[in-house]
Amino acid sequence: MRTRTERRERLVPHTIDGETKLVPEPYDVQVPAPPKDWDHIVLTGALAVVAAGLAIVIVWSTSSIGDLLTRTDVAAPIAYAAATGFSLGWIVCMALEWLARYDPVRIQRPRKAGHVFLAADMAAVCVHGWVVDSLKVGIIGAVLSGGAKALWTLVLDHQAAPLDHRTQQWVNIKRGEIGGRLALGASMRQLNRAESRAAAAEAALRTTPEPSPVAPDDEEVAPDDAPQLPSTGPMTMTDAVRTALSCNITEPDAVLRYVRKVADANAKEESVARTLRSLRRTA
Repeated sequence: MRTRTERRERLVPHTIDGETKLVPEPYDVQVPAPPKDWDHIVLTGALAVVAAGLAIVIVWSTSSIGDLLTRTDVAAPIAYAAATGFSLGWIVCMALEWLARYDPVRIQRPRKAGHVFLAADMAAVCVHGWVVDSLKVGIIGAVLSGGAKALWTLVLDHQAAPLDHRTQQWVNIKRGEIGGRLALGASMRQLNRAESRAAAAEAALRTTPEPSPVAPDDEEVAPDDAPQLPSTGPMTMTDAVRTALSCNITEPDAVLRYVRKVADANAKEESVARTLRSLRRTA
């Protein structure tokens, strides 16, 4: 039986000056080595061959179609960039096929779309060969693209394990539930953003200030017993504060409301409070 060496660690007691501590100590142990997984090795090699073939096909198709497009008034960089779309289209569809390999229904659309993109790619390569008077070379280049697609389809069919009918239905139901949760989360985020924008718009359009709440002390004072302030004006803030004090109104909130009523509607609370303290000291 084949074995391999594996490095591990263990805690061992170590004493210095009568004090013992557990310290890690590395050691080697021989463990059985698993046999080589030839199936995985062969599959990896097949995928490497397919990837190399795809790279060659992309370069060939891009070179051929790019040269064909440069025969117009299009600049060479733009022509070659557009030429990559012919190959990348069916290669992206191959990636979608891989993601949907366990669902025979969902895999049909990317597979059909891939065939369409592949046909367009092969036709463009053939047209380039015909334009440069080398139709045989164009046909060979088109066959390379078709061969790469065929190899990928074979590898994909080997990897796609078919599911029985009940398991497939269970997977579809579970996918629908999770998809519904994702859609609900995205919809709630959109609604929250819309609600925030609506609240911001309403706040911007609000031109009248909200009525200030009535203080509890003001509610306890009967209307007949409350001192009446003169509402004549206009007057300065200092005169308004002095008038309020002369009417025995000393509460800062009440003084502030009177100042804003007869003197300055935008009077600041700090300014009114400072004037009130100054007049109290000089009184």
